[in-house]
Amino acid sequence: PPGDFASTEVDAYNSALDLNLMSVIAMCKASVPGMQERKWGRVLAITSISVRQPIPNIMLSNTARAGATGFLKTLALEVAKDGVTVNSIQPGFHATDRVTSIYGDADLNELAKTVPAGKIGKAEDFGQVAAFLCSEQAGYITGAALPVAGGTYRGLQ
Repeated sequence: PPGDFASTEVDAYNSALDLNLMSVIAMCKASVPGMQERKWGRVLAITSISVRQPIPNIMLSNTARAGATGFLKTLALEVAKDGVTVNSIQPGFHATDRVTSIYGDADLNELAKTVPAGKIGKAEDFGQVAAFLCSEQAGYITGAALPVAGGTYRGLQ
């Protein structure tokens, strides 16, 4: 849920970590050993552009997703030799129920003006990137945290 430091209780951090970090770890624990045995696999997590550039008023998400990104990068280093790639996609503002619940329909038009691409993304915008990262062609890409944000992230990669 939206919230800043002052309004966020400690228990909410535990919930956010369970949802956004521990679930990623559990998924990897369940699937990566089999990938290693087969000498081929793809782990792909969807985090958020907030990992690179924190978004105001979503303290819980910013915190937990940064932890997931660190975990994924470390795992990538450990399993690359086994033919397993581990990457994440960092979507920016996309037309999702969550973004609408935080910003509201009217604010989405204003939000689009802050995106260099001039629009809010669609699910297909990062779905196509996900399909590529899970393909055979992406076998030499691992440990990447790829922004799919219409240029919203202003830093160097």
